[in-house]
Amino acid sequence: MSTPADVLLKWRRDPVAFVREVFNVEPDAWQILALQAFASDDPAMKRMSMQACAGPGKSTILAWCIWNFMLCYVDAENYPKCAAVSITADNLKDNLWSELSKWQARSPLLMHQFEWTQTKIFHKKFPAYWFASARSFSKSANTDEIGRTLSGLHSKFILFVIDESGDIPPSIIKSAEQGLSTGPVFGKILQAGNPTSHAGMLYAAATLLREQWHVIRITGDPDDHNRSPRIDTKWAAEQIKQYGRKNPWVMAYILGEFPDSSINTLLSVEDVMQAVDRGLHEHTYNWAQKRLGIDVARFGMDSSVIFPRQGLRGFKYVQVHGLRSNEVAARVMLSKSKWGSEAEFVDGTGGYGSGVVDSLLQAGVAAHEIHYSSSAIDPAYFNRRSEMWFEMAKWIKRGGSIPNDSRLIKELTAPTYTFVNGKFQLESKDQIKARLGFSPDVADALGLTFALPDVATTVATEMYRSPSRAKHDYDPLDDNKVD
Repeated sequence: MSTPADVLLKWRRDPVAFVREVFNVEPDAWQILALQAFASDDPAMKRMSMQACAGPGKSTILAWCIWNFMLCYVDAENYPKCAAVSITADNLKDNLWSELSKWQARSPLLMHQFEWTQTKIFHKKFPAYWFASARSFSKSANTDEIGRTLSGLHSKFILFVIDESGDIPPSIIKSAEQGLSTGPVFGKILQAGNPTSHAGMLYAAATLLREQWHVIRITGDPDDHNRSPRIDTKWAAEQIKQYGRKNPWVMAYILGEFPDSSINTLLSVEDVMQAVDRGLHEHTYNWAQKRLGIDVARFGMDSSVIFPRQGLRGFKYVQVHGLRSNEVAARVMLSKSKWGSEAEFVDGTGGYGSGVVDSLLQAGVAAHEIHYSSSAIDPAYFNRRSEMWFEMAKWIKRGGSIPNDSRLIKELTAPTYTFVNGKFQLESKDQIKARLGFSPDVADALGLTFALPDVATTVATEMYRSPSRAKHDYDPLDDNKVD
């Protein structure tokens, strides 16, 4: 099965027609623009960068461009060569390379001429000269080693593809630039990714090197008539309403914009100070389950913290030093007994945390053991600790009240967060401790009370329900205030 030269030339000049006729699909509007730019011989189009929101079909457009290149860019003396790379070998295999296989399976023409493997696509008659290769680099590789990832290709028709380029080291692009320096008849660098990082080439292409790159922004903004139709507008509008347009996750994954590097702090000082001793009527929180969050000391200088919360109100916490796990459990049981808490959430990380949980279980207290590093319930978060902190931040912003405590204020405003594989990841305890000089044990204890959604209380003492108690700053853990 061969294709007439005039048809190949037509598809080379018009890859939109190629997609329609070879794959029998209609590209989206932004995909048409990208395909047209890919075919252009304008020097300004030699480097193409697609900064995309989540889920618009950027892997699809990369696959279409590669197949168009592999089939159409050949003459009597020269064969096309393509090299593709992603942030990890698994990412490349699971996304772009599987996308290439999917579209090949839809075309008898491509199935007849090309062989697909997990690391290479090659023409069946000319496997040594006519191919696309999947390349990767080791996380432990140095700059020079990474820079050689895309090296070694020489042809009059050459294409370099960088998928998920937001975190790709600049040295990768440098090796591709060397391939273009030999003066190919057709030579292009094509990159695509989510705008999550200011360190990679995706950001550089959109800013410092903008004159060298043709940038296409793909957005899921429901208010933009050029938005990708593959993004559910109702969902996008809900996320924007909940988090705001300046939220980094919204900016990167919905709007397709780079967030400001300065807004990766989870809670601002203003947010936290507004929550300090926020005046609340008792009925705004006494409906909710009384909870204790227990962050257990990991090291000698750290403290174990017992933090009570009911609904929108966080009460004065208890902080203890130098206690064994069974002694910490005894303090928890005392707090539970005097306040009447209905749920206890314990940091089960390490031997001490597990020991506290075991002691509580032996005493008949069905404590919830929480491991900070375990998987989050909501897949938007990197781990359980990140999830609890983000829930706590939402609580503070929507009206939560905290004690006027300088340490708690410092701890709540300290952490930053990043995006890891599209998930929110909170800064680690060790990183915060190195910056503050102490571990964020108090804030972590409060965060533990958000391990599960709030539920209505099943136990409510007359003392706590009494209207007269609302006039006082009730401290549930102060022995002098509990009968």
